[in-house]
Amino acid sequence: MSKPRVSTLVGGVFVVLTLAATGASVVLEAGVPADDGLEAGWISGVAGLALAVPGGLLAYYVPRNAVAWILCASGLHWAVDGAAAAYVAHAIAAPPVEPGASLAYWLYQRVGSALLFSLPLLLVFYPDGRLPRGWWRWASVGSLAATAVLPLTLLFVPARIADAMNDGSEPASLRALSIDLLRLPLPDGAWEVLLRVGYAALPVSLLIPFAVVFRRYRAARGLDRARMRWLLWAGVVDVLVMLSALVLPRSALGIGLFVAIAVTGGSIAIGVLAPQWLDIDRLLGGTVLYGALAAIVVLVDAAILALVTTALGSQGAALVGLLVVLLVYGPLRNRLWTLVQRVVLGQRHDPYRIISGLAEQLERSDSPERQLLAVARSVAEAFRSPYVAVEVHHHGGQALLAEFGSAPGDTQTLPITYRDETVGRLILAAGGYRTALSPRDERLLADVVRQAAAAARSSYLAAELQVSRERLVGAREEERRRVRRDLHDGLGPALGGVALRIDTARNLLGRAPEQADGVLRRAREDVSTALADVRRLVHDLRPPALDDVGLAGAVEQLAERLRAPGLTTRVSATLPADLPAAVEVAAYRIASEALTNVTKHAHATSCTITLTAGERDLVVEVRDDGTGIPPGTPSGVGLVSLRERAAELGGRCEIECPAGGGTLVRAHLPLSTTTLG
Repeated sequence: MSKPRVSTLVGGVFVVLTLAATGASVVLEAGVPADDGLEAGWISGVAGLALAVPGGLLAYYVPRNAVAWILCASGLHWAVDGAAAAYVAHAIAAPPVEPGASLAYWLYQRVGSALLFSLPLLLVFYPDGRLPRGWWRWASVGSLAATAVLPLTLLFVPARIADAMNDGSEPASLRALSIDLLRLPLPDGAWEVLLRVGYAALPVSLLIPFAVVFRRYRAARGLDRARMRWLLWAGVVDVLVMLSALVLPRSALGIGLFVAIAVTGGSIAIGVLAPQWLDIDRLLGGTVLYGALAAIVVLVDAAILALVTTALGSQGAALVGLLVVLLVYGPLRNRLWTLVQRVVLGQRHDPYRIISGLAEQLERSDSPERQLLAVARSVAEAFRSPYVAVEVHHHGGQALLAEFGSAPGDTQTLPITYRDETVGRLILAAGGYRTALSPRDERLLADVVRQAAAAARSSYLAAELQVSRERLVGAREEERRRVRRDLHDGLGPALGGVALRIDTARNLLGRAPEQADGVLRRAREDVSTALADVRRLVHDLRPPALDDVGLAGAVEQLAERLRAPGLTTRVSATLPADLPAAVEVAAYRIASEALTNVTKHAHATSCTITLTAGERDLVVEVRDDGTGIPPGTPSGVGLVSLRERAAELGGRCEIECPAGGGTLVRAHLPLSTTTLG
């Protein structure tokens, strides 16, 4: 069993001390009447636990992150402040005042003034625990120093000077406690200047930390953007809590304080450790929505109740208020929800609307280019993105690209997959809060774009198939023209000449046998030439070796004929006896072209040709250990012909350069007679 880390033990000590201080607050305040001059100590203790527990978790998982220790120290500070307040209330509850009351009041009143110092610390160190770089670092340090002016001054300022600048509304029992425990011999005027500077610097010193947060938010990407949005959500909740303090009774302010601190501590811990634990975009949008709803409802209720109370009295106010809730609140909630979602997230909250709108646009698009443009437009409108590009890859390294909007400097890319194959990519603008994509958004985009890209790719492949058919028909007619030309211009005249020579030899046979023999000899040479032309024509139509020794034997003869110095070629075949004729010819041609490329360009020492027939297709592999194909090299005529020969049968041909070197040509040729049909 491994020993716990020192950081884990220290974080645990902070949590235990905070828990002990909170427990002390509860015990000390039991049975003590509330004092108007002191806050409830147990509330500060619970708020301290809401900071110390997340700090302890961060200390366990990311001990090098300064945010962990800021939370731990802040939580303990809040709990000690609450314990001090509880002890003061306990000590002055009944005369005589118990010993240590002045020290506890000094901790509560003077040391407690530094509680808010944790806020700028968290702002400048969140989320990675480091200060910003460049001059922002020095600005942050200066801002923290300005924030510390007031707490440091209050540690030493005489009580009479501090009370003179306050309203002096503390109860007499508290004013009787001495809190001048630390003193510095400064003139009264100097203390007054320091206090005025400290109070003035306190709100101003928060500007730099907020600017640091804003700058980090603008520059954040991916997980860092999600982390910053967790902090933004905590800020929104804190603002709502502060606004609620304007209408809630004083007794509920402590609960609001606890809620704000608990949300802040929890959000910081989640943002550092697991920013994708929840969909922060939906959480943030919902918080803004319900916060706005609450504000509107409170304002409407206050206005309506004030008017109705004036006109009808308190009994009629309740009835009218109920009617307002039923008739106004319900429709307002739905409309406001839709409005906030569209402003913050676009239409991504309504997948059906996105898909139906995309389907309608695809129906009106009659070409792959327009279909992809419809996809880009739909995504841009649904996700409020100023720029969207959809790129679909095709055979031969070509790509079809459709863009909507103006390309920004910063983009984010998502792959488009179809049948476990990457068929393209989706490019969107990055850097704006509306363009931040949650995992749910990425899945929705993948589902929408995958289907649309498949439709565009199918349209493209259909057009490509039509072009391929036209090319095949043209190639067939060219082949027929060549065979006709060879027969008409070559073999036909040659055989006609042979017939004339034979007739001439017959005429010379009786009176000039030697001349007849010479004519017959030349006729025989013409016949041999014609036979060679016939063999060439037959080989072009179908290699005779396929009928003589089969596909495996023909490839072995091919390898022997194309043998180059220093190159060892091996042929391995697992084939049935009745391969379709078209498959045999295509496999032979592919092996021939690939082996020719190896001999001419690969500079290889070994080459392996593997022929394997499965239930559905014949796989032809030609692997060498040569130099491979340099990246970016355009496909030549030979490589294009490999793919075309496989595509003619409904198959495919892949050309790869493995990490170990060399080149691998793999062709899949379907054996189904229906496919070859």
